[in-house]
Amino acid sequence: MWHMATYLDRILDRHREVAAADQRSLAELVNQASRQSPVRPFAGSLRSAVSAGELAVIGEIKRRSPSKGALNAELDPAVLAGLYETGGAAALSVLTDEEFFGGSTLDLHVARAAVSLPVLRKDFTVDSRDVCDARLMGADCVLLIAAALSQRELVTMHAVADEVGIEVLVEIHDEPELDAALAAGARMVGVNQRDLVTFQVDHQRALRMAGVIPDGLVKVAESGVRGAGDARQLQLAGYHAVLVGETLVTSPDPVDTLRQLRAAH
Repeated sequence: MWHMATYLDRILDRHREVAAADQRSLAELVNQASRQSPVRPFAGSLRSAVSAGELAVIGEIKRRSPSKGALNAELDPAVLAGLYETGGAAALSVLTDEEFFGGSTLDLHVARAAVSLPVLRKDFTVDSRDVCDARLMGADCVLLIAAALSQRELVTMHAVADEVGIEVLVEIHDEPELDAALAAGARMVGVNQRDLVTFQVDHQRALRMAGVIPDGLVKVAESGVRGAGDARQLQLAGYHAVLVGETLVTSPDPVDTLRQLRAAH
């Protein structure tokens, strides 16, 4: 799967290239981002669903993927967000990467304006300015991918997020990345079952990592949740939430699919 490895590299290289050319003052962006109205509680919304005896579902708005191509390229973010809210999603995730995933900042604006749910900006965050941008575009939570960042970058960007008042989901794959997340002060950890090098899904990965993530953190399983059976297994393993994209955006009835995913075990 060597060619797939270069795919992730291409995505990160492109984002780093854009970040390197960014001449904006970080101090000014932090100041501007800090003055935005408070975010909608993201971790709090997931915890509320769990308190109600449910598995929290983060419904993802995703037009295409590098491994599968077009999933639902012509989706209407407002309509889909509304269906997710109707189906009982605890939060939204919106892809904003344009070049590789067909997403946009506009998708996030439109989706968030259509509902009362908190929204995760799903993108490849490689610079502290990206964190500020997430806050400025109205996101309630930003994704930091441990595999894409050095320890120092992870610590710095998590601190910037805390400073500007946006929540953080730190994505990990294994124990060393969990250690990095904890060192950065992560309070919400997502285990991506999809290998970012091969793009293959390993369903055992999340089950193995569930027992290693300390209690007290919000635990999210990401990628490869095909239906209620997978969701149940992850809930029993100790996850508070699942982030579901492909299964929902390709579903003929997202509301029904969501209700099945949420049902208590």
